Amino acid sequence: MTRISNVSRKTMETDITIKMDLDGKGKYTIDTGINFFNHMLESFSKHSMIDLQLKAVGDIEVDDHHTIEDVGILMGEAFIKAIGDKKGIKRMAHAIIPMDESVSTVAVDISGRSYCNMKLDFKNEKIGDMTADVIIHFFESFASSAKINIYGTVEGANDHHKAEALFKAFAKAIKEAIKVEHNQIPSTKGIL
Repeated sequence: MTRISNVSRKTMETDITIKMDLDGKGKYTIDTGINFFNHMLESFSKHSMIDLQLKAVGDIEVDDHHTIEDVGILMGEAFIKAIGDKKGIKRMAHAIIPMDESVSTVAVDISGRSYCNMKLDFKNEKIGDMTADVIIHFFESFASSAKINIYGTVEGANDHHKAEALFKAFAKAIKEAIKVEHNQIPSTKGIL
């Protein structure tokens, strides 16, 4: 079973291409034009072991919202395309990840239904060159297009540490949930 996808999307605001390999080694080539966002996606790739090639050109001269939202949408599309019929996957998983004084908990369900519930509290408007309040929108966009549930919390003092703990916890939860451990559709409905 090959769980690899290639997706692209071009709008008046962004031009994005993504290649995703769910059974990779955590290798990445990422360029969104937003350095801190690159760092978070690199961390996601490394800790999920999902290979990710991502190039995004967006209207960041306006702000970073369109680029981050559209990357979330397209990463979700790449994910759902790569995961296929979901036969044999663990489906549900969670992770608790500390980073210095911060800690994040993320739970996911690859359910075929979209829902995102995040409790984030960033103190600053920006984390590096990324707008902090758009982080939640990235996860909402990913959950919506991937048709998964994501529940996340984070607490701590340093916004960089909180964001990084969050992306790492998401990575570890996804890594566990996509594991193939049997040969059935993990649902009483028989479909996900």
